[in-house]
Amino acid sequence: MKQKTRKSVAKKVKVTGSGKLLRRATRQNHYNVRANGDATRAKRSDTGFAVTKEKQNTKRAIPYA
Repeated sequence: MKQKTRKSVAKKVKVTGSGKLLRRATRQNHYNVRANGDATRAKRSDTGFAVTKEKQNTKRAIPYA
């Protein structure tokens, strides 16, 4: 039986060509006017996952990515 992809996870996570997972960094949605230029530019880049259960669970949630 085919596994279902969890669409909420698939929309938040990007899988690179080598199979690594990238996600958007936290603290990006509010109070951005107060941040200086360096912090604003740093928010544009994606971050990786630490080697934890969260990474394993995320990989299971998007089986065909």
